[in-house]
Amino acid sequence: MTRLALAFATLAFAVPAVAQDHSMHEMPPAEPAPEVKPAPAVPDPDCPPEHARMGHCTPRTMPSDNRPPAVGTDLPAGDAPAPSPPGDWYADRIYPQAAMDRSRRAMMEENGGQTIAFLNFDLAEYQARKGRDGFRWGIEGWYGGDIDRLTIKSEGEGTWGEGVDEAELQLLYSRAIGPYFNLQAGVRQDLGEGPDRSYATVGFEGLAPYWFEVEGALFLSSKGDLLGRLEGYYDQRITQRLVLQPRAEVNFAAQDIPETRTGSGFSGIELGLRLRYEIVQEFAPYVGVEWARKLGDTARFVRDAGEDANRVSFVMGVRAWF
Repeated sequence: MTRLALAFATLAFAVPAVAQDHSMHEMPPAEPAPEVKPAPAVPDPDCPPEHARMGHCTPRTMPSDNRPPAVGTDLPAGDAPAPSPPGDWYADRIYPQAAMDRSRRAMMEENGGQTIAFLNFDLAEYQARKGRDGFRWGIEGWYGGDIDRLTIKSEGEGTWGEGVDEAELQLLYSRAIGPYFNLQAGVRQDLGEGPDRSYATVGFEGLAPYWFEVEGALFLSSKGDLLGRLEGYYDQRITQRLVLQPRAEVNFAAQDIPETRTGSGFSGIELGLRLRYEIVQEFAPYVGVEWARKLGDTARFVRDAGEDANRVSFVMGVRAWF
């Protein structure tokens, strides 16, 4: 009995010691492993994200975390060429090829390939002058598309009760040479008083920076006379309907032309200021003032004919387009 009791006593003291020893040597809890971010997926160059979203193709690589691929301004900067337009139209899997071809042709025509007719009465006005009142017009119309057009221009002026003093008619081919400018070439025919002259014409028109409408042309007559013209205007909106338009025109000639009372160099200048009210954009009455002066030898020819080389006119008219 004595030995058995001694064995149990020894075992009782040993168990806490063993437990205490194990607790002293227990390993601390493991720290969580650092999160490893997946490397961004490289987009498939043969299947851009915008095409993949429309179902035109399936990219070979996809992000490992199922995030949507980067598009637009999220893409890294680079100078890679733009992707080619898709050729595998999804609708072709459902509808007949001929029907889809007709639909695509109609879409392209309606989004830039239309044929349009346009007519603009830029100036149609009565001019109150000292001594003799007059009238003036400036018309432009064209028929065609965004790139190629057939353009007709006409401008002139006259005196009430005496008929047309000066008039011209231009027939031009217009070709777009950029988003804002057209190159024009064709013929011009002079009408009204004085000798009838025909001219070969080359010029341009367009929208210059800061919204200046500009136009210029060179005219070579059948007699070898070379003339030039440069004009422009700017529409300054005061309100949504009230518009103030300054306008300028400069004419010049390469030589004296006594038959038309035109001198070499700068032959004339016109400055105008018109205020119009747009009842609608297509119809706007206006009032204003215009100053015109003949220069150099042209002024001498005009004075020899008994006319004034300097003229101020108060104008009122209407601007309309269709």
